Amino acid sequence: MNNDINEIIEKEREEARNVCDTQGGTSPECAAAWDAVEEVQAAAAHKKQKPQKSSFEVYCDNNPEAAECRLYDD
Repeated sequence: MNNDINEIIEKEREEARNVCDTQGGTSPECAAAWDAVEEVQAAAAHKKQKPQKSSFEVYCDNNPEAAECRLYDD
């Protein structure tokens, strides 16, 4: 999955370079293309920060009635 994100980022960068070469480096189209690159990079960074659930957490999500998943108030 990480390779997929890197490929998407690289494609967006290539597209931004092409747009800027044809439209000019100060054009609104160029700015929008680089904004798209930043959005994809931000999404990738956000996804990396999201902690993965442990197997136990997944189990409890799927079986909240299981004895080992019960939460008690003190």
